[in-house]
Amino acid sequence: MSDKKKMVEEITSREDDFARWYTDIVKKAELADYSSVRGCMIIRPYGYAIWENIQRILDGMFKACGHENISLPMFIPESLLQKEKDHVEGFAPEVAWVTHGGSEKLTERMCVRPTSEVLFCEHYKNIIHSYRDLPKLYNQWCSVVRWEKTTRPFLRTTEFQWQEGHTMHETPKDAQEETLRMLNVYADFAEKHLAIPVLKGLKTDKEKFAGAQQTYTIEAMMHDGKALQSGTSHYFGDGFAKAFDITFQGRDNTQKHPHQTSWGLSTRIIGAVIMTHGDDNGLVLPPDVAPIQIVIIPVAQHKEGVLEAAGALREKLSANYRVKIDDSDNSAGWKYAEYEMKGVPLRLELGPRDIEAGQCVIVRRDNREKYFVPLAELEQRLPEILAEYQQAIYDKAAANRAERTFAATTMDETIKLADEQNCFIKTMWCGALECEELFKEKAGVTSRCMPLEQEKVGDICPACGKPGKKMVVWGKAY
Repeated sequence: MSDKKKMVEEITSREDDFARWYTDIVKKAELADYSSVRGCMIIRPYGYAIWENIQRILDGMFKACGHENISLPMFIPESLLQKEKDHVEGFAPEVAWVTHGGSEKLTERMCVRPTSEVLFCEHYKNIIHSYRDLPKLYNQWCSVVRWEKTTRPFLRTTEFQWQEGHTMHETPKDAQEETLRMLNVYADFAEKHLAIPVLKGLKTDKEKFAGAQQTYTIEAMMHDGKALQSGTSHYFGDGFAKAFDITFQGRDNTQKHPHQTSWGLSTRIIGAVIMTHGDDNGLVLPPDVAPIQIVIIPVAQHKEGVLEAAGALREKLSANYRVKIDDSDNSAGWKYAEYEMKGVPLRLELGPRDIEAGQCVIVRRDNREKYFVPLAELEQRLPEILAEYQQAIYDKAAANRAERTFAATTMDETIKLADEQNCFIKTMWCGALECEELFKEKAGVTSRCMPLEQEKVGDICPACGKPGKKMVVWGKAY
């Protein structure tokens, strides 16, 4: 067990330094490494395997909604980016520009895509002519570049992987329904597959996406009480369509502009998984996205029949699960620590005595609970054990959010709560920008969202004393 103790000591405690703990996990669990390219990271195979599982699940959910995948260029000519005023102003500080092709200066500089609305609009103008061409339900998996000032692996990097959905619709109602449908897809994915409880809501005008009429968000609370914006869905109306002169012949034979949405979720969701479920021994991964769902540790593997029995078990379980055997010559203690670090949901121990008794030992990653399971019942029991594990990590995250969510009716209460700990603070809000900015100035919190499920927490806006129109959840965020 000394090996295990040493391994765990390499991780800073969450309670001592949460930021350092996070970086330790990213490095020690071999999720990512730093690169010589400014602000960029190398996603290592184990981290990328998590992303591949996220992609696989989400891609299936998108396709079940009728979306098709597409690939557009990574470069955007400056003249194209300039077509939508609010959009270009919103992204200007983050844009990376290409000015030369080889040794020749370009006649028009191009940006490396920070997002692809304008490219999609240019394409849609060429392919949308009639109401019969609508809706267009497209998605692309790609990377984008935003020239960030401060970076942290997965949470904020200059280049990051994501998916961006871009759809066009015949009516505002259709587009608004799509915007909310995709918000709900994200929320279902986070809660059912990542075991992360999320708050669904509408962003304030100050926080909405550049060029959007409305931005919806799922907000997750990390273990330390800070928020992480985990996925967004935007309703654009026909603003981009007008800017790009996209028209179609309507059912009444008149020319109309289509109505647009976009929605995206990125590799920062891996950061959410780390910070929501991880502990001082490493990652705690939800089974659906874990690269290894079950690791088999042969105990006393030098003894006759142990490796053969472990191999037969792996063969049987691999039909339904991602299974690995560690038959290396490392000590059992080292192996236990290694797979705890990597967040493998279940550890299956099999030794000579277990084989003789016709059983194995299953150890859960989240709480180290042990199950002695007859081998004949193993396939029947595993779904139940994994479901219990999934529910337990969801419940733990939900309890943390509940314990760190408070209501406030005055600015003094808000300031006191924000000073004491990272938390979600619910207040009423009058809707004025100056009051929203006052919350940040005085309490150091930003508006996370106006929850779709509204509550009445008092009557007035704490910033100005005027009647409160909407409940807002405030917090500090990554």
